[in-house]
Amino acid sequence: MLKNFLPNEHVPRVLDITPDRLREKGIKGVITDLDNTLVAWNVKDATPEIIEWFQQMKENDIKVTIISNNDQERVSIFSEPLEAPFVYSARKPLTRAFKRAATQMELKKEEIVVVGDQLLTDILGGNRAGFYTVLVVPIVETDGKITRINRMMERRVLAWMRRKGMISWEEE
Repeated sequence: MLKNFLPNEHVPRVLDITPDRLREKGIKGVITDLDNTLVAWNVKDATPEIIEWFQQMKENDIKVTIISNNDQERVSIFSEPLEAPFVYSARKPLTRAFKRAATQMELKKEEIVVVGDQLLTDILGGNRAGFYTVLVVPIVETDGKITRINRMMERRVLAWMRRKGMISWEEE
């Protein structure tokens, strides 16, 4: 059961996920979380670095879809200027939004990576849906109420995985 929380990979930030790295793995699409993965949870618009990252993906024919548990307004305000497709009110870790994003991308599961900052939503949902998963360090240490509760549980799961030798990275 706890193996569903284990990401395939861990990187410090989404910007470390490059088109070259993705191509080496045969990846043609990215399903990414929004808050604390692409920008801080309380930041409305994409930063210049994130705009550039989306542009690099587009230039390299890598499709990017944003899925978020947030409401339509929050996700569309962020996604539309980037011309990025999105799924809002995703209800992660349920798998439906992940599968819907893959269908919209017209890609196979093996061609898609799921990126997010939370084990209990992004990684668990991506793993349960059968995708390759990448955990990123949250952009900021503050969170909304529900996420703070998730983070407490997440720390326990990570500590257990570390003790069992399942993960080797250090806390950032």
